[in-house]
Amino acid sequence: MVEYDLPSKLLSTLSIAAEHIRSHDFIHVFSHHDADGVAAGGIIACMLQRLDIEYQVTFVPVLDDEVLAMMRDSNSRCILMSDIGASYLDQFESLEKDVIVLDHHKSDKVANGITYINPHLYDIDGMTSGCGSTLAFLLAVTVDERNWDLVRYAFGGIAGDRQHINGLSGLNIYLEEGAKERGLISVVDGSLIPTGTLSQSLYVSTEPYISGIGGSSSGVKAFLDEAGIEQTKDFLDLIDDEKHRLSSMIAVKLLKQGVSVQTLEETARTRYILKDMGMDAETLSDLFNACGREKMGGIGVGICFGNTDSITYARELNYTSKRDVIEATVELDRMKVTPMENIQFFDSTSTGFTGILCNIVMHYLGDPSKPTIGINYGTDGKAKASARGTWDQLDCGIDLSVAMNVASESVGGQGGGHRIASGANFPSSRGQEFLKKLDEIVGEQKLNHAK
Repeated sequence: MVEYDLPSKLLSTLSIAAEHIRSHDFIHVFSHHDADGVAAGGIIACMLQRLDIEYQVTFVPVLDDEVLAMMRDSNSRCILMSDIGASYLDQFESLEKDVIVLDHHKSDKVANGITYINPHLYDIDGMTSGCGSTLAFLLAVTVDERNWDLVRYAFGGIAGDRQHINGLSGLNIYLEEGAKERGLISVVDGSLIPTGTLSQSLYVSTEPYISGIGGSSSGVKAFLDEAGIEQTKDFLDLIDDEKHRLSSMIAVKLLKQGVSVQTLEETARTRYILKDMGMDAETLSDLFNACGREKMGGIGVGICFGNTDSITYARELNYTSKRDVIEATVELDRMKVTPMENIQFFDSTSTGFTGILCNIVMHYLGDPSKPTIGINYGTDGKAKASARGTWDQLDCGIDLSVAMNVASESVGGQGGGHRIASGANFPSSRGQEFLKKLDEIVGEQKLNHAK
């Protein structure tokens, strides 16, 4: 039996949302385009399909004026948002539609005239203990208990938002306990060794990113030769002695690279195997992420419908994407990031892999004491920035959600997210002002915490 008790206020709001959904014959869904958002959108699509309700799913990188206009012009009388919306609550009432928002990003906005579900409303941390796909799944099982099979896709979103790194908590425990009870997932110990055929997985691996091996065929060959392991071996084929030897060699290289022990522990985290899918949650997360990044969120929805062609195509997208990311990582490794007094930053305009590279730099290439900022200067005169931190930085008082919000607003933009991972947008011409202000804010946060 599931032992984690969902908050009563959450259950009542989920029931209200379910009733709203049943009262419409067409619903327009807007979801974020990252792994969590694609997973959430796919879960909602499955739920609506099973209810025989017509729907349209639109995946977006950010909720801006253009997207708000799309919502306003939509033929649907019901707008359902997943993994986005918390920062725009005050603007939804003017839509004059039935609006449901499922988001886990912290916001001080007040919901008036809409149905709003966010872990923070129930004293649950949306950064660690319940993401967009978690909420989408809870809505789906509120609508119909038979939707429990969709929990596997929620784990793809949970992994995408890295809420499994230090063990599941909060709402995600409810999903884990229910999924185990129904035989839908199993839990296994993690490893520093990337899964898959070693010659390929080590080449494209960015978690961990091993400098001199990632993105280098000759580096991979020399490394495996040194370990005495065949190039064609798969992770699953390794015997215990080979696993121990290879894992130890990776650990030594990462430590020499300057990677923290905390990152090593996080990399060798628990894995969640999705039964009947032949993959773990992180692999599914990669597939969702690749679909979203390539503006093919519909393929991610197809995965949630169990379409084998969608899974095959997503795997191809994922490998191509990983190859592109590793090439960008190797180039960034060569160029190095730019340090400031309290932060470090890099320009991702040429690749567009801002958030992904930001995370890689933070854990495997940069100074672990400074938050990492990546900026993509768009051709439309707008810049999009991503920020990543570490748990140790949070313990020093750093809150990237606040810092990114204040810094972006100071230059005519907007931002927010989580304390450890956040985003912002602002005029490209004011990039240096933004960085200077952000550096000052992070410095003040650390100073105030030390007092």
